[in-house]
Amino acid sequence: MNDYPEIASPTRTQAILNRYHLSAKKSLGQNFLTDLNILKKIVEAADLTRNDNVIEIGPGIGGLTEQLAKAANRVLGFEIDQNLLPVLAETLAPYDNVEIVNQDILKANLPEIVESKFKASHPLKVVANLPYYITTPIVMDLLANPVAFVAIVVMMQKEVADRLDAKPGTKPYGSLSVIVQQQNNVDIAFTVPKTAFIPQPKVDSAIVKLTPKKNMGVEPFDRKKFVGFVRGCFMHQRKTLWNNLLGIFGKDADVKEQIQTTLDQLGIRAANRPEQLRVDQFVALTNAFHEGDLI
Repeated sequence: MNDYPEIASPTRTQAILNRYHLSAKKSLGQNFLTDLNILKKIVEAADLTRNDNVIEIGPGIGGLTEQLAKAANRVLGFEIDQNLLPVLAETLAPYDNVEIVNQDILKANLPEIVESKFKASHPLKVVANLPYYITTPIVMDLLANPVAFVAIVVMMQKEVADRLDAKPGTKPYGSLSVIVQQQNNVDIAFTVPKTAFIPQPKVDSAIVKLTPKKNMGVEPFDRKKFVGFVRGCFMHQRKTLWNNLLGIFGKDADVKEQIQTTLDQLGIRAANRPEQLRVDQFVALTNAFHEGDLI
């Protein structure tokens, strides 16, 4: 498409940074990925076709954006750093299927933007290298959003990826695991070494692919209430489920009796720790406590 080396090649990345006197902003969690093979593997993990539309979060200087533009129908990038807008205008000039908006994804009216920028006939995916410091809020916001994403493929800290994919009874398993897995299949596509970035972060990353479950089984009566309940159950992870439930609902004698009755009906031991419960058990508890007017 042009005579320049690809944006994410080490030489081009450094040239762009030098030309614009740029350095990665720690406050925005910026790290520039300079391994083209990894970027192409991210595109492969997203199974992008020319029919797909893509939302990218934090395009930086456009390394991943360029690869997305080559593979997808349209790409809409949300870049919060105003200083990077002229850089992106230059680096992505050869690609007429890319648009950059200077907005914080967490503050944007995503349904309205998606409706105005994309045709509903094209599948919509999120593909992004997320800033470490705000990974979890962004993932949670995307999953809570009414926009129907076919897939969310994001790079994040390896430790957070392990939590998303964790199984009951393992150390990383927690509220994030339960909340995400209740609606989505989680797949860790591959690990990205810290040496692939400028500047080099302190930890390795991983590419995580989230795809909506086609059959979720019994669903929570209310998604927000479910999320709040699960977080409450894991509030004190070293405590038993019983103690955490008392922390949520109180310690009145009638409340204790109702909690115990519900646990007995569902075959869940009060002495269990929250990390021992499966996702479907948290759903069942949420619905049972709602029926008993506790939630």
